[in-house]
Amino acid sequence: MSTIPNWFLWALLSAVFAALTAIFAKLGLEDVDSDFATWVRTAIILAVLTGFLSVIGKWSNPFALSQRTWGFLLLSGLATGASWLCYFRALQMGDASKVAPVDKFSLVLVAVFAVVFLNERPSLREWLGISLVAVGVLVLAIRK
Repeated sequence: MSTIPNWFLWALLSAVFAALTAIFAKLGLEDVDSDFATWVRTAIILAVLTGFLSVIGKWSNPFALSQRTWGFLLLSGLATGASWLCYFRALQMGDASKVAPVDKFSLVLVAVFAVVFLNERPSLREWLGISLVAVGVLVLAIRK
């Protein structure tokens, strides 16, 4: 019997929290601009992470990071910010049950980008699963 890899548990927890994020965000977007709501969310995340790093003693010297690391973390932060702004705008306009699955089209894009930029090679079985996600997004996005 195979054991479940450690990363799988963390990825599953990420999915649970991402699902709760969509529900809580949709409920919290009443009577507030989606861009301002994204700022509030970001401020809360910053405060929580600051406290978390302080409590568990995981602060590191940011000046010890290489320029390459800083560059990619900067790009990741910019992409995250843009994603969150778009996500909250979409949630404000649409149903969470439709917006969240379309947002997960990122899974398909990650696979494609990983092939192009990281030289990863998903198996045929993995491509089948990725294709099913893509088809599912299309089913949700196309109106009758």
